[in-house]
Amino acid sequence: MSESPDDQAEIAADIAAVEQANTAFYEAMERGDFDALSAVWLPGEDLTVSCVHPGWPVLSGRGEVLRSYALIMANTEYIQFFLTDVDVSMTGDTALVTCTENILSGGPAEDGGELGPLVGQLVVATNVFRRTSDGWKLWSHHGSPVLGDSDDEDEDDTSS
Repeated sequence: MSESPDDQAEIAADIAAVEQANTAFYEAMERGDFDALSAVWLPGEDLTVSCVHPGWPVLSGRGEVLRSYALIMANTEYIQFFLTDVDVSMTGDTALVTCTENILSGGPAEDGGELGPLVGQLVVATNVFRRTSDGWKLWSHHGSPVLGDSDDEDEDDTSS
C-alpha cells in the first residue's frame, strides 16, 4: 500500500520539524542559552528524560539532565557543533535522529581574558524526540565518543 501525496507531504513536514528541533538543541548549546535548551527538552516528569554525555553515567529525570547542561555551559567558554551524517527515522509520535557531532570547544585561557586552546572531537549521537502539543521535544540524548585511529602505534611497531 503506497502513501498518498498528502501523507508524503505530512511525513516530510514532520521530518523537517524534527530536524529543526534537533538543530535548536545544538544552537542553544552553542549560545549557552539555558532557557532555550530547557525548552527543547520534554517537559514534566511524565516520561522520564535521559541523557548520556560521553564518558558520563546515565542521567535520568529532567532536573538531573538540565543540571548537567548548566554545568557544561558554566565550564565551557566556547563550543560549536558541525553536524554530519544526520538521519531521521519516525514511527508515530516518536522520532529518532542519529548524527555525528563534530565538536570544536575551548575553555578560558590560563592567564584570563582570551579564549583557551580549542579542542576538536567526534561524538556520535542518538536523539529521541516525542511529538507534543508544543511540537517535537527531546526525550533522550546519548552521545558516544568516536575513538580515532592512532598511527603512533604502527610507527612504534616498526621502529624496534
